Amino acid sequence: MKILIILAHPEEKSFNAAMFNTAISILEKEGHEVKTTDLYQENYQPVSGKGNFTRLKNTDYFKQQDEEVFALQQSTFMPDIISEQEKVEWCDMMIWQFPLYWFSVPAILKGWIDKVFTMGKFYDNGKIFGNGFSVGKKAMLSLTTGGPEKNYVDAKYGDIQSILFPIHRGILEFLGFSVVEPEVVYSVERLSEAEREIVLGNWSKRLINIEEEISQRTTEQTGLK
Repeated sequence: MKILIILAHPEEKSFNAAMFNTAISILEKEGHEVKTTDLYQENYQPVSGKGNFTRLKNTDYFKQQDEEVFALQQSTFMPDIISEQEKVEWCDMMIWQFPLYWFSVPAILKGWIDKVFTMGKFYDNGKIFGNGFSVGKKAMLSLTTGGPEKNYVDAKYGDIQSILFPIHRGILEFLGFSVVEPEVVYSVERLSEAEREIVLGNWSKRLINIEEEISQRTTEQTGLK
């Protein structure tokens, strides 16, 4: 497969970075093609607005969706947007690696989403969900939390699937991606070195078998035997 991995963590020695680097190593060893974006290391500028474009259709009143459609027609997206869009178009599967911030993605990743998934390119009127431009592509969230797992299975925080629903449904599935079960590492700051090695080992095993996992889930969803 062609796999795109996005990392959104500012620390090169973080566990998120270890998950990111492990994924690159394992997937390449398994024969997959891998492309990456390390948002903090690349000093990605996440603020979406007029600066997304080399020129505007309407300089008097800014409407981002109108400008995105115009930019697609007239090739006026900024180079940083084009390069990331090309990666998304290229990939068969996309993995986002990030720490859970306020029950969502870090601002730098949200900015990447706002800038890259433009109207006319990745969605349009009627071109969403099962008719989306990214139908056939897979997407997986790989994330860490500060709190323990028990906080995400009861009424304290809400279950993790409910927390991730706006990302899964409102972004990825909206665009046509098929969502793969997330990889969640709970209470990451409290893990011992030995526990971290176990987590990375399990992550490696999952990635080695990721094609089989996706195939099995597809079979279960379609009811085929």
